[in-house]
Amino acid sequence: MTSMLTHTIRNLPASSAWAVRVFARSLSCSSQLQAPAVQPKSKKTLAKSGVKNIVVVEGVRIPFLQSGTSYADLMPHDLARAALQGLLNRTSVPRDVVDYIVYGTVIQEVKTSNVAREAALGAGFSDKTPAHTVTMACISSNQAMTTGIGLIAAGQCDVVVAGGVELMSDVPIRHSRKMRKTMLTLNRAKTVGQKLALISKIRPDYFAPELPAVAEFSTSETMGHSADRLAAAFAISRVEQDEYALRSHTLAKKAQEEGLLLDVVPFKVPGKDTVTKDNGIRPSSLEQMSKLKPAFVKPYGTVTAANSSFLTDGASAMLLMSEEKALALGYKPKAYLRDFVYVSQDPKDQLLLGPTYATPKVLEKAGLTMADIDVFEFHEAFAGQILANMKAMDSDWFAQNYMGRKSKVGAPPLEKFNTWGGSLSLGHPFGATGCRLAITAAHRLKKEGGQYGLVAACAAGGQGHAMLVELYPQ
Repeated sequence: MTSMLTHTIRNLPASSAWAVRVFARSLSCSSQLQAPAVQPKSKKTLAKSGVKNIVVVEGVRIPFLQSGTSYADLMPHDLARAALQGLLNRTSVPRDVVDYIVYGTVIQEVKTSNVAREAALGAGFSDKTPAHTVTMACISSNQAMTTGIGLIAAGQCDVVVAGGVELMSDVPIRHSRKMRKTMLTLNRAKTVGQKLALISKIRPDYFAPELPAVAEFSTSETMGHSADRLAAAFAISRVEQDEYALRSHTLAKKAQEEGLLLDVVPFKVPGKDTVTKDNGIRPSSLEQMSKLKPAFVKPYGTVTAANSSFLTDGASAMLLMSEEKALALGYKPKAYLRDFVYVSQDPKDQLLLGPTYATPKVLEKAGLTMADIDVFEFHEAFAGQILANMKAMDSDWFAQNYMGRKSKVGAPPLEKFNTWGGSLSLGHPFGATGCRLAITAAHRLKKEGGQYGLVAACAAGGQGHAMLVELYPQ
């Protein structure tokens, strides 16, 4: 399938709209930085009879930092606790009003396997407030959010805090399996002789550590390698990927300077200064970016450190309620969380195409089209992944041959797409990004006068998620 996909899609005719929007102009040009505000529209609400309205009261995140920087000496629950405290400070919600806490994470710290519970206790929540942790690769906090939606919709809870955390600065490194087995057996040995006999069997290769790898268990392929193959299959050039990455950094820098990243809360790092902003936003130049060597497929690959999301530390938190409860407590919600879908595909050939499969499904559930969406917030794992998804979404051939659909859903227009930057520039703590996408969509809807936002993301395992966000009536 890989070879067929590569050779067939490479020769796909791009629509004129796509050609104008992506390939015939620089994505980093000034026109992209001056995207006009969406005009206020009068559209139907997505409320459904007999279904509770779930609202976002507030969403925050501590600054997303490159791994190995200011958060390097902390633990994941420290970051999650800081996000929870930031949410409490901003909303003044009484801790005992929160019925449940759910957090997403990917690479778990073994000492705090249920990081949601440890963070909640650290943030001062009652020990009577249940908390659990979910994992679904890069859509872990998306899963946390929708788990919260389910709890509220089912009538089990009125108030849920959902979030996510990742600390890539300090990931668990295991002894080899041989050494682990020996040590466990040694722990059960009863006599000195038995212990010495076991110790005598240890060989030098037992000490080789097992490092965690950002790779697919089923294919043993790294996500970067998959991104390189996907870019090649869809004929996405190195220049186009660099242009898109530069656009992300430039737009993020502009949003940061204009104070648009309203979800960021300061974090006083123990023993260090207070961190107030993301530190991975670094607009460069196409000339400088072109000098970097391929990071995964060498020497001819097109995915580099400059057009990939970087290893990031960070945490996020969102306050979800039933609309009735929020109003009773005196809150003015930011947005409704509406229809959502999860999808999964072949983890070998279509690892990063989750948004392509999820977008038409969630639109159909809501009775909307791409033209109805005012704000798009997609997770940027790699520039090539974003551009490949856009090309797939704009292809009737792909829709008919791979998705079982009669026609394409269409690609998001760039003037509505990730206009405050994305994961390439803001950073991507695996477990925390989904909440950032959702609250950014809500903030952009209010700023730009739109009503509907669409959040989408790919994830390891060939999975994906999409969700509709509707602005709360102003």
